[in-house]
Amino acid sequence: MNPTDHRQPWTFAAVSVMVIAATLLVHGLTQIPTIQLLPGYVAAYLLIGACIFVPGARMPSPSQAVAFLLPGALLVTLAFLDLGFWCGGWLLGLPAWGLLLSRWTPENKLPVVRVLKFLGLLVLGLAVFMLNGVIGIFLVFSLAIFLLPLVPIRLVYPDFRAHLLQMSVEVLLSVSAVVLALILPTPEGSWSSPMIHAGGAAAAGLMIAFWAQGIPRRSAKLRLNEGITL
Repeated sequence: MNPTDHRQPWTFAAVSVMVIAATLLVHGLTQIPTIQLLPGYVAAYLLIGACIFVPGARMPSPSQAVAFLLPGALLVTLAFLDLGFWCGGWLLGLPAWGLLLSRWTPENKLPVVRVLKFLGLLVLGLAVFMLNGVIGIFLVFSLAIFLLPLVPIRLVYPDFRAHLLQMSVEVLLSVSAVVLALILPTPEGSWSSPMIHAGGAAAAGLMIAFWAQGIPRRSAKLRLNEGITL
């Protein structure tokens, strides 16, 4: 077993945090002014960042920190201008975005094509999230919320052995997301329940995160160079 395996980002925990945050934010939009949701948004943003960067036992570089925080900060301005709560939609891809940035080093650049693929998947995830519950066929994505406690990390990544702490945190967060989706009442006048929003967030988040998780941690060029004996 690779000795650095236990230092992999807690991507699955980050997705569960995102689902909880997205569910609460959408529910809160019908209850309180948007500006009052921003502290919760910031807390969720930082917690997702902690799930990605802290397990690596290495603080993100200034470039990584700026690239991680800047999109969310810019989108918050739209909320202040009453142009929509698009920063909440950005949360759907935030675990995957953090994962991509965690692999961005001076030796392993972040290709533009990979960023474009991420943005394409984020748009697809937003479509799933927003259309879920509006068009009947998308209701199937609501069931994704129940996948959170059922997705076994060791089956998805056979070479990964999570520590007890990580497994416990992931189970706690994923079960909390399901319970929250089930107990939150549907706001008066709304045609979508919190479970539908949570399911859409889970489907989008898992899709983008699994794609990002499957990207090699280092470029093929770097691995080739490491194989050369000078």
